[in-house]
Amino acid sequence: MGRLFLFVPVAIFIGLAGLLYRGLSLDPTQLPSALIDRELPEFNLRKLGTQDYIVRDNILGRVSLLNVWGTWCPTCVAEHPYLMKLAAEGVPIIGLNYKDEDTKALGWLVRLGDPYSVNITDPNGDFGLDLGVYGAPETYVIDAQGVIRYRHVGEVNQRTWSGELGQAYRELIE
Repeated sequence: MGRLFLFVPVAIFIGLAGLLYRGLSLDPTQLPSALIDRELPEFNLRKLGTQDYIVRDNILGRVSLLNVWGTWCPTCVAEHPYLMKLAAEGVPIIGLNYKDEDTKALGWLVRLGDPYSVNITDPNGDFGLDLGVYGAPETYVIDAQGVIRYRHVGEVNQRTWSGELGQAYRELIE
């Protein structure tokens, strides 16, 4: 019986080593989303800077990017010039101003430019919670029927647009 207890630490070590190995092999930017191939959740959110409300059906009809951003997010500042480039090339981008104040967000868009075809505000993060947002920035590819086809966590830039994010968008518009 005493010898059996000698193997307990070895078994625990092997188990922990296996978990560590598995954890190190995962890509931290690949966060799963239960909403892939599901409809964008219903929402009724205010258009940034107005008292007008936007609902899910208002944004359907064309393939779009849904970009979650906030003025408090340094990575959002870094990706903004690339979003401006995409918008200039005709890529429709819906902005979801996440957990932010209208006055700060509007000032930010005046200073840096506005790449968004429409910008909705989610000051409490309720819609972001429905989407499964971990933080900003996150970008979703939404098909014309409102189905989420791809989710990208992190900065949108030349590399990500040349990769899976841009590919997911291009496959839907072809």
